[in-house]
Amino acid sequence: MSATTDWFEARWYGGRKPGFALRTLAALYGSVVRLRRAAYRRGWLRVHRVGVPVIVVGNIAVGGSGKTPLVIALVEHLRKQGWKPGVVSRGYGRKSRSQRVVNAQTSAEQGGDEPVLIARRCNVPVVVDADRVAAARRVIELGADIVVADDGLQHYRLHRDLEIEVIEVGRRLGNARLLPAGPLREPYRESTDLRIENRLDAPAEEWPAHHFRLVGEDLLAGNRPAQRLQDWRGKRIHAVAGIGNPKRFFDSLRDHGLVLVEHPFPDHHAYAPADLQFEEALPIVMTEKDWVKCTAFALSDVWCLPVTAEISVGFFEEFDRLMSLKVGPSK
Repeated sequence: MSATTDWFEARWYGGRKPGFALRTLAALYGSVVRLRRAAYRRGWLRVHRVGVPVIVVGNIAVGGSGKTPLVIALVEHLRKQGWKPGVVSRGYGRKSRSQRVVNAQTSAEQGGDEPVLIARRCNVPVVVDADRVAAARRVIELGADIVVADDGLQHYRLHRDLEIEVIEVGRRLGNARLLPAGPLREPYRESTDLRIENRLDAPAEEWPAHHFRLVGEDLLAGNRPAQRLQDWRGKRIHAVAGIGNPKRFFDSLRDHGLVLVEHPFPDHHAYAPADLQFEEALPIVMTEKDWVKCTAFALSDVWCLPVTAEISVGFFEEFDRLMSLKVGPSK
């Protein structure tokens, strides 16, 4: 992680008070955000409907909160309900600027790490575009009859039928201040339809509704046989994570008894082979989101840990109830 990131996180999450300059900038930013929100609410700026239901999964605070595994689980749930879901995303970290249809063969450089991961895991239409209205229309052309937006709570131009806010339990909303004095992209609001917390602790059956945790059991390395994570207990490894909260990934590995040499990178980091060349010769374990950006390097002894979202039953019960009210019965 960079010194700049550490500096901001010390103020957002570490208890250090942001200075006058940050608070002033946050006040100016908040004025712009409130004005923009009011412009859409009052009809000064147009909100576009695309003719099919739209579900937005996002977070108020910057940084990772486990949205992508939740989107994957949501897509699978919708498919079981008879829908044909498609996913839209801005595609953070990609080098291409134009609209792009993403599939399992698309490189992370062109499609963005999270959209490529979703396309590989779900095999549904995925479109990346800074203009999410255009992306939604394109994904509908590809056969989707319901749109899931990976991130985009603040993209008011696209009408949404259901909003799902994801919260990282370990960090929550930090100091609850707006950027850059705090981690919030917009003032906190109570109107979100559903909130769900990402947490490591407690078995699923003990959770109250609207919690999930990320669960991974097998380490993968291309065409090599999978290895059980539990069989690596006590093994010393290089742990690599370029996600919004690398600590979450490191803690999960440590909870399985692995001994870590930690290598945190910024979220959506564009890896080069040199990033994974360490003095100490140890196996490298990284997130699947990082893995999709490193598969072309042909490096030996590099493993990824795919995870799935283990979600409390109450969440989907509430989701289905809200869908019935806002959208209509499932297919």
